[in-house]
Amino acid sequence: MNVRLKSIAVAISLACSAGLAQAQNDQSSDLKQVSYVTPQKPEDISPLLNGEKIPVTQLPDVSGKIFDLNKAVSEKPTVLIFYRGGWCPYCSKQLSGLRQTAPELEKLGYQLIAVSTDAPEGLMESAKKESLTFTLLSDADLSFSKQFGLAYKAPMGYWETLLKSTHGKDIDLLLPVPSVYILDKKGVIQFEYINPDFKQRMNADLLKTVAATIKKDL
Repeated sequence: MNVRLKSIAVAISLACSAGLAQAQNDQSSDLKQVSYVTPQKPEDISPLLNGEKIPVTQLPDVSGKIFDLNKAVSEKPTVLIFYRGGWCPYCSKQLSGLRQTAPELEKLGYQLIAVSTDAPEGLMESAKKESLTFTLLSDADLSFSKQFGLAYKAPMGYWETLLKSTHGKDIDLLLPVPSVYILDKKGVIQFEYINPDFKQRMNADLLKTVAATIKKDL
């Protein structure tokens, strides 16, 4: 009887130790997920890629109202754009191209959502200037860009602009690498275009072609 009780005690002890180790591993994994080591160059980012699921987030829109991105994504396939800000001429050109192709993307069954570092007031200014009708969201502190692995340390020449355009929320002085993602309704990435050279953007016509090609699989 004593031998049997001793065996049971050893088994319980081993199970507890294994459980503790697993908990420690889980905690370590969680810490890795929430920590973010800022890349110093856009070439050094480690972004989310095909097959990965987007993080849960809520961001303010042009009016400052909180927008549930994941809820919106669950309702229809999404073209998700990350751009630097309305102050960037390359971003303005990209937004203009997206404005022209947005109706065609919508006919294909997509919704178009663009995220930038601009505070809501800056988003509103861009929406009016470019006559945009699709959703613009503010990631002024770049918390969402960090979760996507897109944020990097901005060159010094951008610091003053970022502090002003984000209303001081970009305290780490970061920029996102401009990117294009296509998501299914589960929030899983089906396509991505990520270019460290901020002057190179995905052509709106190419985006439409890709979106049409993969739509049948969403």
